[in-house]
Amino acid sequence: MELLTIGAFARASRLSPKALRLYDELELLRPARVDPDTGYRYYAVSQLERARLVAWLRRLGMPLTEIRAVSALEGADAAREVRAYWARVEAETAARRDLAAFLVDQLTAESGRDHTDMLELRYAARADRGHVRTVNQDTVYAGRRLLAVADGFGPAGAPASGAAVEALRFLDEAEELRAGSVLNLLEDAVRGANEAIRDLGDGGDGADGSGATLTALLRTGSRLALVHIGDSRAYLLRDGELFRVTHDHSVVQSLLDEGRLTPEEAAVHPQRSLLLKALGGATVPVPELRLQEARAGDRYLLCSDGLTGVVTDERIAELLAAASRPADAVEALIDAANAAGGPDNIGCVVADAVPGAGRAA
Repeated sequence: MELLTIGAFARASRLSPKALRLYDELELLRPARVDPDTGYRYYAVSQLERARLVAWLRRLGMPLTEIRAVSALEGADAAREVRAYWARVEAETAARRDLAAFLVDQLTAESGRDHTDMLELRYAARADRGHVRTVNQDTVYAGRRLLAVADGFGPAGAPASGAAVEALRFLDEAEELRAGSVLNLLEDAVRGANEAIRDLGDGGDGADGSGATLTALLRTGSRLALVHIGDSRAYLLRDGELFRVTHDHSVVQSLLDEGRLTPEEAAVHPQRSLLLKALGGATVPVPELRLQEARAGDRYLLCSDGLTGVVTDERIAELLAAASRPADAVEALIDAANAAGGPDNIGCVVADAVPGAGRAA
């Protein structure tokens, strides 16, 4: 077996001797031989492939614990783990990018643009029991500033979804909602909602497993502030094209993001209703929060998975575009879900952004 000194091996693998000593201590890359007298490390030429993989993964920013797992796998399995890791990085980067854009916009006085033009919302909301469930655990709300949908689950699912929406309703009557503070208000409301839902459980500790998703949009001037937890969704229909505004906080969505499932497999996955984030747990979930520009002519849809679980995005886009009024769109969407079997409660809120008569406060 041909051996290389630690210096020669470091040069060949593009890892420093210091890094090699660390990886030895962590049992990530052990030397082939250690001199018993001098403690000097020697490496086999055959170890270069693994060492180079470790070096590349470190350049990706992968934590050492994950590198240990990946480097122990064979080609296809290792590739799958690298793809999954990078999907998580991209998702985290996208969230930070949105926050950075918001901060830049605020710090440069809105980038010289006028965001004070008032928009108003024309809206309709309805929650339907569906054809299978015995109770309706969805709660919907639509008002002059606030749109919200919550999907409850567990023994106290209906009160849980109601508590989630109720925690936000005071914002619908607020007269002054500054863009710089509205996200903080929504984050505080999430804490209140989580506590209220936990109080519904036996002993006030949420131990009965009840909880709720929450997706809401809050209007401030010409912007909408989003708060999102779970797998209810928000969509935007703009110029005839449907955009999904939210990202599901579910096990199946994470597997899709990581390339472990195809969309076809996700649609029939036995754990497609299992959530990674929901209100009502022992700790307050970190919500998705962001601001986005609204335009006159935009149509927004907030809905529970009782709609999206059985009606495709393509069909949703068709129904939203065909309806002349928000109320007509709500009825058409619920009818489509029930026509597909109505296996779950169906909560829908549809709102049109229209020019307002005044200016934002």
